[in-house]
Amino acid sequence: MTVFRISEAAELLGVSVDTVRRWVDAGRLPATRDEHDHRIVDGVDLAQFVRAQGTEPDGRADGSSARNRLRGIVTAVVKDTVMAQVDIQAGPFRIVSLMSREAVDELDLQVGSVAIAVIKSTTVVVERSTPAVANKGRNSS
Repeated sequence: MTVFRISEAAELLGVSVDTVRRWVDAGRLPATRDEHDHRIVDGVDLAQFVRAQGTEPDGRADGSSARNRLRGIVTAVVKDTVMAQVDIQAGPFRIVSLMSREAVDELDLQVGSVAIAVIKSTTVVVERSTPAVANKGRNSS
C-alpha cells in the first residue's frame, strides 16, 4: 500500500501543506498517523479525494469525448503567417499547442488570457513516479 506524508500529498495536489492539513482536520481527507506520529494519507484515499474534487472547468465537457481538460493562463503566443504556438501554464504543467494562426486570432488568445487545454489522444505514456514522491517503502502492513 502506498502512503503519503501531508507534504507529499500537497505537492501532488498542487496545494499548500496547510490546505491539506485543513482538509484532514475537517474530515474531508482521511489520514492516520505513522510510527513517528506524523499524519499520512493512504494512496487510495488520496485518489478518491482527488477524483471527487474533479469538476469540469466549463460547460462544454458534456458535449465532448475529451475528458482531459486543464485550465490555465496563456504564457506565450508565437505566430507566423499560417501557424501559431500557444503556451499554457496549468498549475505546475506547461502545455504547448500548435494551431492555426486563424484559430488563435478567433479565440483572441493573448498572454495573460485564461484558456482551457482540451487533450484528446489515443496515445498516453504513463511512467512510475520517483520514490521521492510516491513512497513505495512505507507499508502499513
